[in-house]
Amino acid sequence: MSQALATTSSHEPLPVVPWRDPHTASPAEISAYIQQLEKACLEKPESADLRTCLGMAYAVNYEVYKSMDALEAATSIAPTHFWAQLKYAELHYRLRTLSRAEEETLKAVNLAQNPWQLSLARRQLQEIRKLSRESIRNVTWNKPLMAPAVVLSVMMLLLFVAMIWK
Repeated sequence: MSQALATTSSHEPLPVVPWRDPHTASPAEISAYIQQLEKACLEKPESADLRTCLGMAYAVNYEVYKSMDALEAATSIAPTHFWAQLKYAELHYRLRTLSRAEEETLKAVNLAQNPWQLSLARRQLQEIRKLSRESIRNVTWNKPLMAPAVVLSVMMLLLFVAMIWK
């Protein structure tokens, strides 16, 4: 894989993306690219650009939690970084946490620095709102799991006791 570097708008060197369409890249290429990005993030821990690229690469590789962590790190490192914010919002959109996706995309709309960025963020916001209107259910990740976990534990305990008494 090429070790050539590209330059971002903030003039930080980034590894060149080895593909245009993630469906045509082999898992080995994606893994190698992720390793390059992880190494680059260790060398430059305060780079929001690198963290954003790493989050996108994890998402392409279906590693949602790692993607979320990388994109959250990028938005905390640089709260005014448009691409980090837009991709963080897009991940929520793809996970169908639509209320959070809308909230995060609105932040990206406010961070847009040119008409092209603004149009991308507005289009994403439009898609989120359309899906919110048309969907049957909007998933939120803010419900406590304590009560269901306790009920499940009690049920398993009762089942265990019933099996022992048999």
